[in-house]
Amino acid sequence: MDRMAMNLHPRLFSFGYGFSAAALGRRLAARGFAIAGTCRHEEKAARLRAEGIDCFIFGDHPLADPASALAGTTHLLLSVPPGADGDPVLAMHAADIARIAPQLEWMGYLSTTGVYGDRSGGWVDESTPLAPGTRRGRRRLEAEAAWRAFATRTGAPLHIFRLAGIYGPGRNPLRGILDGTARRIVKPGQVFSRIHVDDIAAVLEASIDRPRPGAAYNVCDDAPAPPQDVVAYAAELLGRPPPPEIPFDKAELTPMARSFYADSKRVSNRLIRDELGVTLKYPTYREGLKALLAYP
Repeated sequence: MDRMAMNLHPRLFSFGYGFSAAALGRRLAARGFAIAGTCRHEEKAARLRAEGIDCFIFGDHPLADPASALAGTTHLLLSVPPGADGDPVLAMHAADIARIAPQLEWMGYLSTTGVYGDRSGGWVDESTPLAPGTRRGRRRLEAEAAWRAFATRTGAPLHIFRLAGIYGPGRNPLRGILDGTARRIVKPGQVFSRIHVDDIAAVLEASIDRPRPGAAYNVCDDAPAPPQDVVAYAAELLGRPPPPEIPFDKAELTPMARSFYADSKRVSNRLIRDELGVTLKYPTYREGLKALLAYP
C-alpha cells in the first residue's frame, strides 16, 4: 500500500533551512508536505515554528535528538556548506541519515557551479570535468564526493544541484542600489551565471517529481552576464544613475568576494530543461529584477 493510500504525508527535512530551502518548503507545503529543518539560533527557530515549520537547532553541535527530528522524513535536502573539516552534516549525522535511507524517496545536495573552476568565459555543462580553482570550490567538490560515497554505501537517492549566483527578495542588486552598497566592479572578460531563488525551488520540485538518483544538475538561467551590466540594469530600473565603474585590481574586496571573481564561465542549463521539463520563470536577470522591483 502506498503512502497516500495509508494517509501518510510526505515530509521534507532540510539541513540548513535558509534562502533556497525556504523557497522549496513553501512550494511543497502547498502540496501537503510536512516541512522541517534546521537553523543555528533559537530566535529564528521560534519564528519558523510559528510559521508551521518543525525547526531544530544544528550547527556548532549536532541535533539534540536526531532520531526524533528525522522521524517520518521522506525527502531530505542538504543545504549546509562544508567547512575546513568537511561537511558538518556528514560528520555529525551520517549514521542517523543512513538509518532513514531506506525510507527516503529523494535526497538533494545543494552545491555550486564553482566546482567547474575558471573556464575563461567558456561554456560548461554537467559532463565538463570538475576542476575547482578556489578553496571554496575544492571544499564543495570534496563534499559532493563524500555524499556520493555515502549514497553508494547506503542506497540513499542522492541528487546534486550546482547552483549559480543566487538572487531573490532582499538579496539582489536593486537592494544594493537602494542602500548604497552596490558597486560596479569591472574585470575584463568576466561573466557569471545567476539563478532566481524561485527557479531553484522549481528545479528541486521537478526533481522530486522525476527522481533520478545519481544525477547532477546545473541550476542557472539563460543569460550569463558581466556583473557590472546587472548592477547598471538595476539602477536603470530604479531610475538612478549607476555606480561608477571600479577596475577589479583597484577594488577593495573581502577574500570571499574576491574568490567569486576567480572564475569566469558560462553555465548551460539544458539538462534541467530537457530532462526535468523546467521552464524558468525568470530566464534572465532582466525578468528577475523587474519582478523584484515592487518588493526588492
